[in-house]
Amino acid sequence: MAREYDLQHTRNFGIMAHIDAGKTTTTERILFYTGKTHKLGEVHEGAATMDWMVQEQERGITITSAATTCIWKGHRFNIIDTPGHVDFTVEVERSLRVLDGAVATFCAKGGVEPQSETVWRQADTYKVPRIAYVNKMDINGADFFRVEKMIRERLGANPVPVELPIGKEDTFRGIIDLISMEAEIYYDDLGKDFRKESIPAEMQEIANQYHEKLVEEAASANDELMEKYLETMELTQEEIIAGLRERCLRMEAIPMLCGSSYKNKGVQFLLDSVIRFLPSPLDVDHVKGINPKTGEEEERKTSDAEPFAGLAFKIATDPFVGSLAYFRCYSGTLAAGSYVYNSTKDKKERVGRLVQMHSNERKEIGEICSGDICAIVGLKNTTTGDTLCDEKHPIVLEQMEFPEPVIQLSLEPKTKAGQEKMTMALVKLAEEDPTFKTYTDHETGQTIIAGMGELHLDIIVDRLLREFHVEANVGAPQVAYRETFRKEVDAEGMYKRQSGGKGQYGHCKVRFIPLEPGAGYEFEDVTVGGSIPKEYIPAIDKGIQEAARNGFLAGYEMVDFKAQVYDGSYHEVDSSEMAFKIAGSLAFKDGMAKAGVVLLEPIMKVQIITPDDYFGDLMGNVSSRRGTIIGTDDRNGAKVIDAEVPLSEMFGYATDLRSRTQGRGQFTMQPDHYAEVPKSVSEKIISSRAKKD
Repeated sequence: MAREYDLQHTRNFGIMAHIDAGKTTTTERILFYTGKTHKLGEVHEGAATMDWMVQEQERGITITSAATTCIWKGHRFNIIDTPGHVDFTVEVERSLRVLDGAVATFCAKGGVEPQSETVWRQADTYKVPRIAYVNKMDINGADFFRVEKMIRERLGANPVPVELPIGKEDTFRGIIDLISMEAEIYYDDLGKDFRKESIPAEMQEIANQYHEKLVEEAASANDELMEKYLETMELTQEEIIAGLRERCLRMEAIPMLCGSSYKNKGVQFLLDSVIRFLPSPLDVDHVKGINPKTGEEEERKTSDAEPFAGLAFKIATDPFVGSLAYFRCYSGTLAAGSYVYNSTKDKKERVGRLVQMHSNERKEIGEICSGDICAIVGLKNTTTGDTLCDEKHPIVLEQMEFPEPVIQLSLEPKTKAGQEKMTMALVKLAEEDPTFKTYTDHETGQTIIAGMGELHLDIIVDRLLREFHVEANVGAPQVAYRETFRKEVDAEGMYKRQSGGKGQYGHCKVRFIPLEPGAGYEFEDVTVGGSIPKEYIPAIDKGIQEAARNGFLAGYEMVDFKAQVYDGSYHEVDSSEMAFKIAGSLAFKDGMAKAGVVLLEPIMKVQIITPDDYFGDLMGNVSSRRGTIIGTDDRNGAKVIDAEVPLSEMFGYATDLRSRTQGRGQFTMQPDHYAEVPKSVSEKIISSRAKKD
């Protein structure tokens, strides 16, 4: 199948920003102007095309990344609209992994807000060139020049305005194009009736200043442009665009635009700027990966002639077609109905259908070419981050890393019949979202769900009810404590029952030896001379293990010890496996009473990233949570705190951090090791556990 749009005329980009900066409205306007929709959908009316989940329409926020394809001036745009809420940063992360460029949207009043910093850092990680779009120029408090300063100071970036607003708040009526040095004045509410006019006299001076800065920035792209600029002090419009594009692709400059998407002003100029400044798939470095057969690094060029390689960046469940795997094709081509090799899982899969997505509507296509984004219907084993490739030329592309969940809750279905339904639903949801985990706590028997924040888990519980019709009671989370002991002890277990007829007899002597943290459980038989017949030894082991599962102090599992059976006795008639199993558990209880048992708690490795202003307060707060500071660092104008903190002290931290830093701080945590609980805390845990029992 012939390629409809060549790679030079393709743009894969995302729209990213803080919550409420107007990303979805901007995308809606793009769809309107590119002819994808014929009616404007408003987020606050719950009618936005890109927000298709019920929860999104009710809350007026974007949760999942909706992908869509549209055409502007002979260029094909693959656009991904991403959420701005901190609980859903995984959606941003996985979109940036497969995009070539991004439009960073800022609110003209709020400027650089907390989540803007987070997504900006994520885009830095994936080296995504971007342009800045200052939206909402029509609202009270809008200030384009303040936002320019914030981008420079807070994000450490180099914003280069290519247009200036004419008026602001309710007098915002157009823009000055600093490349052509003309004004565009809007005369209708749909933004379709605008006229090019000369720059208003009162703005001529500031326009000249900014035009000069723009030309200087473009000239420093290469020696040729710089020479011309030094000779003539001017560049042509084409040279300004080419120079700024070059610097944008090298991430040395951020072309900066303005407008009001809601009032339909500035959106067409934004579309033109995507073509002018953001990369095509040909401008991006070749993708690298490892050949699983040889272990050697290989690369794939963005070309249809190369072997096929792609990355699945999102799995979604569609009520009509089942599982949809969104993926980016980096090289080669893939036809519907063919077979594809999942090199991450070492499995062959059949491609059912290929669909291009317009929000959640599907258009079937026969083939996907390199540099494109689409969804596959019918893959059974593929999950987020998997590489899909040609089996004859295998490659595993660099995988995406996702943060560990930081908050967890227990779930219980309201009816017995709901248990199986709930388990299946949770497995499906976990396949869609790599930051959502679910497991059964074998100590409490509860189903635990874990995610990135309270809103994240709220949405999961909501989806269980709406999509899978599972009603559940949501409980508070529990910490999985452990027990261990410090002293080596010899213990004895004797089980003897005689009540007419056949009796019961089992007797063993066991040495309990503490082991290194993380060593687990070991069992050793060192009996000599047949004091206990060999067939009864496994029963002693079983008895000790079962007793250890219920602990000694507070009913938590006993870990990291060795049980050594060294002596015992038996009865020719009355001994049995059951008797020795009970003897083993009695020996455990006897030993633990004198072994100095202590309680262990999970310690989390925590990393907090915060603006400087809140650094001192957060350091103090970590200490008050029984945390230990491991180190601090500076990173891109932000402070990084590395600490180890008990999990029990981290519940509610996501919310606390948000309020302490006005939402500008972020943190990740992952389990690191178990450590002894201080005596005062241990006593409280034991007494509260005793009350429950």
